[in-house]
Amino acid sequence: QVIKCKAAVMWEANKPFAIEEVEVAPPKAQEVRIKIMATGICRSDDHVITGALVMPFPIILGHEAAGVVESVGQGVTSIKPGDKVIPLFVPQCGECDSCLSTKGNLCSKNDIGTRAGLMPDGTTRFTCKGKAIHHFIGTSTFTEYTVVHESAVAKIDAAAPLEKVCLIGCGFSTGYGAAVQTAKVEPGSTCAVFGLGGVGLSVVMGCKAAGASRIIAVDINSDKFAKAKELGATDCVNPKDFKEPIHQVLIKMTGHGVDYSFEVIGRTETMTAALACCQYNYGVSVIVGVPPAAQNITFDPMLLFTGRTWKGSVFGGWKSKDSVPKLVAEYMKKKFVLDPLITHTLPFTEINEGFDLLRTGK
Repeated sequence: QVIKCKAAVMWEANKPFAIEEVEVAPPKAQEVRIKIMATGICRSDDHVITGALVMPFPIILGHEAAGVVESVGQGVTSIKPGDKVIPLFVPQCGECDSCLSTKGNLCSKNDIGTRAGLMPDGTTRFTCKGKAIHHFIGTSTFTEYTVVHESAVAKIDAAAPLEKVCLIGCGFSTGYGAAVQTAKVEPGSTCAVFGLGGVGLSVVMGCKAAGASRIIAVDINSDKFAKAKELGATDCVNPKDFKEPIHQVLIKMTGHGVDYSFEVIGRTETMTAALACCQYNYGVSVIVGVPPAAQNITFDPMLLFTGRTWKGSVFGGWKSKDSVPKLVAEYMKKKFVLDPLITHTLPFTEINEGFDLLRTGK
């Protein structure tokens, strides 16, 4: 039956979240209803609020979470009530071009491209005050209960601490995978990471795990440098400390530019700077941050003609349903840490304070 619960509803852009009572419909065929136990706050959620990522309102945001299955719809075989799970904003249907290719991971059933804000069948499972509320990229985790498609949920180790492994639902996997999967950083290489939020720090961890000998962390907030060093950065650079463009600073520091660079902010200026700072002939630059809506990049094509590679990475290149349980298992075996990425733990009703901490760089 319908569940009534609390959710943080975003009624319109640039307004605070409203904690409302919502009705969550039961799961239809091939769907799963989840009790959300922990959710992270990601800059991509904030991009919707500011309009940098265009989505329909009203909406329940949130896409980085972990929970327990409450009920399943008809035909669901891979998951049962009581299972610990992580919702997947990049689903894995197993049938589309990207799912069938060893090179791809962005399943065609994703709602990042279409931005419809609905379940795959074109309807919503949320109502509030008699109004239909949109879903966010197939997950919507800023609510006590959510409904996702079976292709958009991964069953994980029953012993996993949900308040930690929720980060594997987005931030950690996105950054770590950008280094080890998308860029395929090699031992002894030199890397530059632009942006030291949770995802950027996860890129730093990925570069270190891949054996990079030098990892240059770049951010205009020097408060972030101590943690970057703790996680593996060898150098930290604040562009505000230099008169010359940051790509020139990095080329001087390395002699020829870095082997791999990562843009983990979502700004067009830093995307071109990251491209320009990598080695002119075989450097690889990866765009990890969500690009802002309606902004184009202008750059000198000579940057690419000489041999550089410019790549994008969504969810770290991982095939979500296959990889998330494995990443959780690796966390349980202490192959990587998540604690340093958690700065604050707040009750759900203080979600607006959480976003203030994000926006002030804390």
